[in-house]
Amino acid sequence: MTAVLPREAPPTELEAEQEEEVHAPRRRPPWLLLLPGLLWLALFFLVPMITLASMSLQTGSLQTGYALTWTWSTYTDAWATYGDQLVRSFLYAGSATVLALIIGYPLAYAIAFKAGRWRNLMLVLVIAPFFTSFLIRTLAWKIVLADQGWVVSALQWIGLLGENGRLLATPAAVVLGLTYNFLPFMVLPLYASLEKIDPRLLEAATDLYATPARAFWAVTWPLSIPGVVAGTLLTFIPAAGDYVNVQFLGNPGSQMIGNVIQSRFLTVLDYPVAAALSITVMVTVLVLVLSYVRRVGAKELL
Repeated sequence: MTAVLPREAPPTELEAEQEEEVHAPRRRPPWLLLLPGLLWLALFFLVPMITLASMSLQTGSLQTGYALTWTWSTYTDAWATYGDQLVRSFLYAGSATVLALIIGYPLAYAIAFKAGRWRNLMLVLVIAPFFTSFLIRTLAWKIVLADQGWVVSALQWIGLLGENGRLLATPAAVVLGLTYNFLPFMVLPLYASLEKIDPRLLEAATDLYATPARAFWAVTWPLSIPGVVAGTLLTFIPAAGDYVNVQFLGNPGSQMIGNVIQSRFLTVLDYPVAAALSITVMVTVLVLVLSYVRRVGAKELL
């Protein structure tokens, strides 16, 4: 008589997964995928930042060499000497940012909700200035705002400028140049936020007897805040450190901190002061950005 052996029960799903994990090759930790990016940041961001901070605390010259002497007075001397240029930089950048928001929001709104089949064409026109170099665009504004140009002539004709009034080599020209050059950085994030808004929300607001203005402030504006924050940051941060617009559209009395840093690094060769001013600008911008983001309640962008 042959004995009948009991059948083995099929493995459960959990047991099958455990057995598969045992026999599967050992997977590499996910953080290894971050190594290329981390190495890039360490090489081209962390090392230059440490070098810049170290240079700001050194004393010496190119002839005698520099030594790390922890001279903190370099910062106080730089602030006392170039405080006006530092404040002026943030005033110009803030003015250009506000102007870009005033111009860019209606434009982004029109592209997102009103453009229809012309939407792609309008987006191409927004980014079209990027097809030309930053320097050429600024030089073009120098021609547009020239004393014998049509802009000045038109403003004189309507009485906004005196007979001998001018725009070129004035703070207004610098702000206009900054606004023009960084306007796409405002429009594109705004469009990205506005384009995501469900039109049915606006229809619901209308069904609840909201006026168009009320619907905008209650629905459209709050939902577009992430785009407003991103656009203002992308405009303000590079504008604060710009020096090209002042060089071609401004005058010596309207210099920004970027012009001072450029001159100290490349002309005067005063590296400690230039490094101290660079660190000051970066820290100030960081503090302003963090305060602004927390103020508007868009902490998810940090």
